[in-house]
Amino acid sequence: MDYEQYTKTCQTIQKTNNRLLQLFEEDLVKSGLKEKTINRHLSNVDFFLNEFLIRAGALPMEEGISMLDEYLGNFFIRKCMWSTPTNIKTNAASIKKFYKCMLEHGKIEKEDYEILSSCIKDSMESWQCDCAIYNDPDNSNPFFPF
Repeated sequence: MDYEQYTKTCQTIQKTNNRLLQLFEEDLVKSGLKEKTINRHLSNVDFFLNEFLIRAGALPMEEGISMLDEYLGNFFIRKCMWSTPTNIKTNAASIKKFYKCMLEHGKIEKEDYEILSSCIKDSMESWQCDCAIYNDPDNSNPFFPF
């Protein structure tokens, strides 16, 4: 794919993502969450969809399910200077809530949501541990030599 086509693909995916984020926001508002909490969830998911998945090869939302370990277990820890074990948990919660919304609106299959939920449950402790080690200058880099 040439650069012009890639750019158009990215723009198309981002437009779709923004519509999905609007749907997510509407559901969050209906659920009675505080504005600050809604904004945090939207910001976390927007970064995942419109930064990480786009940079990972212009991937649509559906492909994010299989990319969660790469995101929270690697990219987020190494590339986001605000990464902490707590932020990993918060981001996972936001992403899980987003995909639950997508399931409820028929945008993904139940099996895909269950895969995502299992990945979070099975990997959270490892992600948080790697993040704590990575952020501690006295420890060796758990991602070396990457």
